[in-house]
Amino acid sequence: MEHRPAAFFDLDKTIIARSSTLAFSKPFYAGGLINRRTVLRSAYAQFVYLLGGADHDQMERMREYLSAMCTGWDVRTVQSIVADTLHHIVEPIVYDEAVTLIEQHHAAGRDVVIVSSSGAEVVEPIGELLGADRVIATRMVVADGKYTGEIEDYVYGPHKATAITALAAAEGYDLQGSYGYSDSVTDEPMLSAVGHPFAVNPDKALRRLALERDWPVLDFSEPVALAERTKRLHRARGPAVAATAVGAGLAAGALLYAARQRSRRREN
Repeated sequence: MEHRPAAFFDLDKTIIARSSTLAFSKPFYAGGLINRRTVLRSAYAQFVYLLGGADHDQMERMREYLSAMCTGWDVRTVQSIVADTLHHIVEPIVYDEAVTLIEQHHAAGRDVVIVSSSGAEVVEPIGELLGADRVIATRMVVADGKYTGEIEDYVYGPHKATAITALAAAEGYDLQGSYGYSDSVTDEPMLSAVGHPFAVNPDKALRRLALERDWPVLDFSEPVALAERTKRLHRARGPAVAATAVGAGLAAGALLYAARQRSRRREN
């Protein structure tokens, strides 16, 4: 098997500016899955998460909270809500620099893998929107089409490193030649597993660790909606160049088209 490098991206605060799971609290409320009190608790959790990052204990509490919140939810209802609100919720919070990195890795022939502790029902559609080749995400136990509240596979901390190592063995990825991006010190095992780790908008602990280990630090700016990004390309570069950029995957539609084309080629 030919070994080739890949690029592994954390999702929350690395590709997008918020927690992907908590970002859908309002649509879940509108869809009848959660009550107003839960929405307010989610908003508070989002605020704490954005303010100072989530350490191990906070992430464990969030896991327990989300597990309890999801118990009894109908899986198809969740999938439908995410599909219906994906563009409205996610596109405005995607970091412009992250989309550029994804495009650059694809241009260099590297697969892009999103590795997230958020649930697969949320992460997989986001991965498709962004043109990711693979998604590794937390999976809940399902019985009779509903979440039981138990977690089958929690992709967090050292479990991320285990997951990408297993994927690398299956897909023939060269981890020493691969790239890793994350904002949290809890992802240190994943970043240490690749040859080219990057700290993105790092929390204090990861920034300190990156300086100690001489890892590059990337500070992404405020997110730019993908649709606005396309308009900006047209204004700044002209229609012909902008169309080429869109065809290369810099806009949401182009990224999604490329992802579907890769999927079809695999099936054939």
